[in-house]
Amino acid sequence: MKQSNQATFSYLLFEKYPDKMNDDIDVDFSGKGQKLYDISKIKQLMGSPRTVVDLHIEKLSDDWRGLNNFEILSLQLKNFEKYYDLAIANFQPNLVIIHGVGSGKLRDEIHELLKHRKEVKTFVNQYDPRFGYGATEIFFQY
Repeated sequence: MKQSNQATFSYLLFEKYPDKMNDDIDVDFSGKGQKLYDISKIKQLMGSPRTVVDLHIEKLSDDWRGLNNFEILSLQLKNFEKYYDLAIANFQPNLVIIHGVGSGKLRDEIHELLKHRKEVKTFVNQYDPRFGYGATEIFFQY
């Protein structure tokens, strides 16, 4: 680069660009046997969206009694992420997350995540006759 007085360099990756991928191909990612899917079919694979998501652990798992607090919180946050992503993928105007009152750890974690999401216009944890103070309503901007 210095000899040819150029600011950038180029490197040929392919002589001939590879053909289009099949619909799904088995690829081993660190032994977990995950698959690659066609992105146009992602909505079918993700499941149906919800406008109200209850994150109480007894609603998420049948055998939750053997889990410690960290595992419970991780499972709840994983489900939150799933339904948050579904709401974004389906361009929902809002989403209600029922986190309960309790000690407020789950609520605080969710609020901290929402503060850093660009799709979130605003979120509010105010009294609702259906859920009391145990739910946060998220409003999206697209």
